Amino acid sequence: MTTRRDAVTLRFLAAPTDVNTHGYVDGGKILEWIDKAGYACAAAWSGKYAVTGYVGNIRFSSIIAAGDMVEVEARVVYTGRTSLQVVCTVSSYSPQKPEPILNTQCLLAFVAMDSSGKPTPVPTFEPYDEWSRTEHERSLTLSEVRREIEEAMVDQVYSDATEACRETLRFLAEPTDVNWGGKVHGGYVMHWIMTAGQLVAERWCHGRAEATYAGGFRFYRPMMIGDLVEVDARLIYTEGNEMHVSVWVRSGDPRGTELRTTTHCIVVFSARNDAGDDVSVRPWVPRLPEDRALERHAVDLIEIRKKLLRSEPNEANAESLKQPDNERQQEADPKTN
Repeated sequence: MTTRRDAVTLRFLAAPTDVNTHGYVDGGKILEWIDKAGYACAAAWSGKYAVTGYVGNIRFSSIIAAGDMVEVEARVVYTGRTSLQVVCTVSSYSPQKPEPILNTQCLLAFVAMDSSGKPTPVPTFEPYDEWSRTEHERSLTLSEVRREIEEAMVDQVYSDATEACRETLRFLAEPTDVNWGGKVHGGYVMHWIMTAGQLVAERWCHGRAEATYAGGFRFYRPMMIGDLVEVDARLIYTEGNEMHVSVWVRSGDPRGTELRTTTHCIVVFSARNDAGDDVSVRPWVPRLPEDRALERHAVDLIEIRKKLLRSEPNEANAESLKQPDNERQQEADPKTN
């Protein structure tokens, strides 16, 4: 029986090198931070190396500027036999005006691994305060909806039979991309996805596009250092100022012929003008059968994801953010399992 912490908080200033060409920290960089904090929390609780299986229901509600103080808080909310789920909350504020703003909150699923790379049991987590009990119940709902979404994705076909706006990035996974387990860091993979998706969105709207929602990053297999990486992004649906972009990541030995799917996500981008106001985009009107099928798929996912909406997603966490550090640390004290 081992005592572990169930919460980790990373605090740092957003650096000038963290911002994108539009002058703010984009969703890809935020997802890197989320994955690092989530992993630290999962590893601390399980005492094992953990792999990211899923990151989902990500809504980007406000931007982060260079020089802002950033807090990335990760807390365990659910455990299975070898898996655990962590809620990660990102907030930021100007050091001159320390009033935290909630930037995003999402759920991550990890699987603990033993030294031979096989799933291994984790200590059981029992909710112990109002926040953890609420998020524990919500994680069960999210798991059910996630299964429904995955079932809807099974029959979708992505081939070259398309007229959609599409971009493909290809490069080698570098040694600097490595994580603690010797494989490519999941946060970097998510950053690549967001970069490719934003490229498609900005090509389509001929202007600035901000990521506002990511429906779920699904990690199917690990990616190795030295692999050839292919990030394929395709526009599948537009409505108003929104552009839905499906992004697939494939990788494999550059000396071989086959690339295997590693990760998939559908990201929603919103077209904005220089003042940050929403602007309408030209509609994407698919003609080919595959493009029409993917448009219907996007509409179906919108209906499924409505089940994930909270009545007031920011309020519960806002109270947690206002707690003094000693109170928040007390909530994060180790539990014996």
